[in-house]
Amino acid sequence: MAEYKVGFGYDIHRLVANRKLILGGVQIPYSKGLFGHSDADVLIHAICDAILGAIGKPDIGELFPNTDKRYKNIASSKLLEIVVKLMKKCGFSLVNLDTVIIAEVPKISRFKDLMKNKIVGILNIKKDNINIKASTNEGISQIGSGKAIAAYAVVLLVK
Repeated sequence: MAEYKVGFGYDIHRLVANRKLILGGVQIPYSKGLFGHSDADVLIHAICDAILGAIGKPDIGELFPNTDKRYKNIASSKLLEIVVKLMKKCGFSLVNLDTVIIAEVPKISRFKDLMKNKIVGILNIKKDNINIKASTNEGISQIGSGKAIAAYAVVLLVK
């Protein structure tokens, strides 16, 4: 009998000058980028944490600490590759992934398909089994004032 696990992930980072904006492994043209030890890709970080949660492992902050120089400016897609290997080592595969990016600026709808292609390649799943949605925060909070971007992710894994 198959064993199923659900995982949930969340991440948020501030927008700052002099950084590239990377979301879903894709560089988005914008005047600011996300501040963090790695490339600060909130979407990939949320996906990593969702997978890690489903397999009962520590979050990405513990696995890839910001005190470790090996992860300084690393592409978050590389972190996701490591998480996927860990997931497979635990005997699981990904059934589907549902995500949402919360950003007032920039508008990212035209980049969603590129993000999906990048993530599908890392996860090795069918494109129909992944969804990337975008929403705003309706002008509320740091996200709503254009000072931060957040992302949520939910995964279903099967053993």
